[in-house]
Amino acid sequence: MRTDIFARLDREPEPPKIEIPRMSRTRLALFGGTAAFYLAIVVAVLVSSWLVTLDWKVMLFRPYQQWPEVHATLDYFVVLGQRGPTAVMVACWLGWRSWRQHTLRPLLVLGAALLLLNVTVGAVKIGLGRLGPHYATQIGSAELFAGGDIFPSGHTANAVVTWGILSYLATTPRARRHLSALSAVVALGVGLTTVYLGTHWLSDVLLGWAAGLLILLALPWCEPLIARAEAMILGARDRLRAYLRARRRLVPSVPVAAGGPRPAMYPQRGGAAAPVDEEPVAEPEPVGAGAGAEPVGAGAGPSGGSGGGRTASVRATLAQPRPHAVVRSERTPVTPVGSRRPPHARPHDGRLTGN
Repeated sequence: MRTDIFARLDREPEPPKIEIPRMSRTRLALFGGTAAFYLAIVVAVLVSSWLVTLDWKVMLFRPYQQWPEVHATLDYFVVLGQRGPTAVMVACWLGWRSWRQHTLRPLLVLGAALLLLNVTVGAVKIGLGRLGPHYATQIGSAELFAGGDIFPSGHTANAVVTWGILSYLATTPRARRHLSALSAVVALGVGLTTVYLGTHWLSDVLLGWAAGLLILLALPWCEPLIARAEAMILGARDRLRAYLRARRRLVPSVPVAAGGPRPAMYPQRGGAAAPVDEEPVAEPEPVGAGAGAEPVGAGAGPSGGSGGGRTASVRATLAQPRPHAVVRSERTPVTPVGSRRPPHARPHDGRLTGN
């Protein structure tokens, strides 16, 4: 058993018992308070209250002109709230966690959170259509329903959700506290950076924080669906493995000599073929067959009479060469033994001619 620090990088022998967060009373109370804050921000912007006035004061203050020395650094820092790069980084970490702990839950939780983020934040952005500070047309106006997509801040909400997933999936209370503090600092910094750069109103950032926190607090309601999805994916993987193993067993393993012909894996069509080297022999017709013909075997024996003459004629007919019925194999022909000339017929006697 390894005791060094790198032992924590090895794969665990079996899936650990991880306590899944539940919708407790504290979490439910936080969810209700965050939802009320979310609605209050939306109403304050809709009625052009003091919050819109504060938005304009911060925008006209132009923080990027007040502190230009940090502009270049914050341009890179704000990438931590961009959806593409942050999703790839966190997905790589959670993918390793999934491999190490023999579970798909970390990746599925990330996918569910990003799906909720795109649906909820995207719907409010399109529905309210607020313009950003750089595209504002009238001082003091909320710039709503003008075809924009700036309210709430997607950078801020994405920073809250993406980095907050790490604390949500932490396996120990100590790791959860540390990751919660880290994700809060990153999300707070990304939101304020967008205000500094002038790409978002202050109210956009406030609503983005609330939107991301609502998604994190609502994740325990998605846990049963995540568990069913994991069971379906793992079951499909096990069935595929069993099918591939069964298919490998059906393929015969026949040893083949080096340079020799490979055996046929499937029978040829048309049934078993006749051997190539055998030549079919046709049944000879009797000589002189006709209405009054006499059978070949009738009459006298081979020493004399009509029977002997007819037998010699049949033998002479069979000895003549005939065309092959089938194609021979590609082999060196065998030299026949003896002469291929047909045997001479015996001299006919007077009885054969009928004289």
